[in-house]
Amino acid sequence: MTYQQTLDYLYSQLAMYQRIGSDAYKPGLGNAIALDNAFGNPHRNYATIHVAGTNGKGSTAHTLAAVLQKAGYRTGLYTSPHLIDFRERIRIDGEMISREEVVDFVERYLEKDLPVSPSFFELTMTMAFEHFARHKVDVAVIEVGLGGRLDSTNIITPVLSVITNISKDHTALLGNTLPEIAREKAGIIKPGAPVVVGEAEGEVRKVFADKAAVEGSEIIFACDNSPYSSFSREESAIEYRDTPFGNITSELTGDCQLKNAATVLTALSTLIRLGFAIPSRAVREGFAEVTTLTGLAGRWMVLNRHPFTVCDTGHNIGGWQYLAPKLNSMPGIKHLVLGFVNDKDVSSILRLVKEISPVRIYWAAASVNRALPSEELASRAAELGLHGTPYLDVAEAYMAARNAAAAGDTIFVGGSTFVVADLLSIINN
Repeated sequence: MTYQQTLDYLYSQLAMYQRIGSDAYKPGLGNAIALDNAFGNPHRNYATIHVAGTNGKGSTAHTLAAVLQKAGYRTGLYTSPHLIDFRERIRIDGEMISREEVVDFVERYLEKDLPVSPSFFELTMTMAFEHFARHKVDVAVIEVGLGGRLDSTNIITPVLSVITNISKDHTALLGNTLPEIAREKAGIIKPGAPVVVGEAEGEVRKVFADKAAVEGSEIIFACDNSPYSSFSREESAIEYRDTPFGNITSELTGDCQLKNAATVLTALSTLIRLGFAIPSRAVREGFAEVTTLTGLAGRWMVLNRHPFTVCDTGHNIGGWQYLAPKLNSMPGIKHLVLGFVNDKDVSSILRLVKEISPVRIYWAAASVNRALPSEELASRAAELGLHGTPYLDVAEAYMAARNAAAAGDTIFVGGSTFVVADLLSIINN
């Protein structure tokens, strides 16, 4: 098989959430366990850190990996979805899995002729776990795909679990209330393994505390004791003062990163108590160079200064609670290139978008089957009193925004991870 033939197989022959949505979701660990057994239980060859949460788990996982890498650990990182290249999902010390290794794994999987019908995510996860074992990583940071309890990544026994926060997303699969969603996320808490929780209050906090008690796991709430005394913003960085590792400058500048940073710092302190050797220098360098070290993209990612142009993968109500006020504070007219997939609570997000002023909106549909058609999106928004112009695709909408924006205005592209993926593909090409 060529690399392209291999990708075609992965994308077209396996149920893929990115492409078809909830029909691709296979709750339960049966397939994951069968695949894991067939490949010799590779995840048992290295330490793992499991990261779940509604928002912020990508930034958290990448930052943890960057710090561990700088601390001298050979570090695997498994995340999803990818933005441009499938291989972004599987990295060791920032380097993507090679095309040849992707082909080799899929060929070996097909030769086994296993009596399972895995999803795209299940097979990709197994590819990652085996890749990490073959290359003898010391530790792997594993991001949950969806939920936690029934997510295929939950076959691992981590040295540390991290849950960033809980908000409403994927309600058809995870539950309609925050405590219901929290119970699914809490499924990654394993016997005796500490868990760091970024944000939780009320019933959600009780769900996590009760689950940790049942499992005999230490639970640390990062929100209880901030690991930094204050912060200050620069043009392209946030400085956190008086952390356990000294003053730290992070290149991730979105408003949500204030809480993500607290979660990561608390997790790092916990890892040190568990015996990991993580010098302060490694923490400072990991925070300062996270995008370079890990390839993280699409998190309040500044693309241009005049006009100020930024993209962000925030795609649910939890993300937009940060994005909407941030955008409202930006200079000039806000030119918003927005698109969503058809299974999101679009109305709640649009109500937050409506608070942004002055604004011009360019509705777009990403190049995935789940994309909400821009005409339909425009119609739904108009019912809420939010008016904009629909465009055929992200490229057309983005060019319209660029042509209309003055040097002192702001251009934002987002609403969906796949809208950002289309934009970055346009820029890269």
